[in-house]
Amino acid sequence: MDFRVFVEPQQGGSYADQLAVARAAEDLGFSAFFRSDHYLAMSGDGLPGPTDSWVTLAGIARETSKIRLGTMVTSATFRYPGPLAISVAQVDEMSGGRVEFGLGAGWFEAEHQAYAIPFPSLGERFDRLTEQLEIITGLWTTPQGETFDYSGRHYTVVDSPGLPKPAQSPHPPVIIGGQGAKRTPALAAKYATEFNVPFVGLDTVKTQFERVAAAVSDARRSADSMTYSAAFVLCAGRDDGEIARRAAGIGREVDELRSNSPTVGTATEIADKLGPFLQAGVQRVYLQVLDMSDLAHLEFVAREVLPQFR
Repeated sequence: MDFRVFVEPQQGGSYADQLAVARAAEDLGFSAFFRSDHYLAMSGDGLPGPTDSWVTLAGIARETSKIRLGTMVTSATFRYPGPLAISVAQVDEMSGGRVEFGLGAGWFEAEHQAYAIPFPSLGERFDRLTEQLEIITGLWTTPQGETFDYSGRHYTVVDSPGLPKPAQSPHPPVIIGGQGAKRTPALAAKYATEFNVPFVGLDTVKTQFERVAAAVSDARRSADSMTYSAAFVLCAGRDDGEIARRAAGIGREVDELRSNSPTVGTATEIADKLGPFLQAGVQRVYLQVLDMSDLAHLEFVAREVLPQFR
């Protein structure tokens, strides 16, 4: 099983905080550093305030050397598809081809209102997500010297040179996730190399993976062309006292965390609870790290949890 670190800077985290986590994750052997794409805290004051995901990843790209970088996930409501394609391609080049591109429809209405971003209906958000995926991948894969055109309901592209190209060919891996029963699996089968389900139980994981696998088959893709992943909040420790201290540090109760996440507890407990998720098809785990100041937390997981899955 592959383990990645995933942070939520809108809850409170400077660039320096994120860089420290990314560097620690790289040094400790985690495969990737991912961050959310949000502009408003869901709880607390969020100080010092939000940081833009792609500006942040551009900086981290130049200050790390091996770890892969990405968003879980970029909101299609935040940016036009053309400029977004340019930004992601540029960060991919700046990182030497280490970017992975998560894209979703957007869901948090309050942050849109707080920062003057239109928030259309759910159906329109999915329509825009679909068009953005087609445009962004189309721009990236248009051969150099040719142009890309697109005519959709929400976006139109005319004679675009499709530049710059990302460092990775044909383009950075695309990640799509969620619990939608029809459109989400179909979009994943058409565009994604990874499908993610965040913060759900085992039954939901099984159901959604089965839907995506069926969509992959319908699209005449090989079954092993899709990576299946899940995200869980992390709260680990050597004993109950250390676990309780870390839970208090993120404003959560241990019993609530234990009931909702398999990556809560001692190293042995986490390995036991992740076992059924591994059997259900989870190949990659994103560990949601909510206290970015506690780098010893990551060290504990790297030393005590990860070796049990090698």
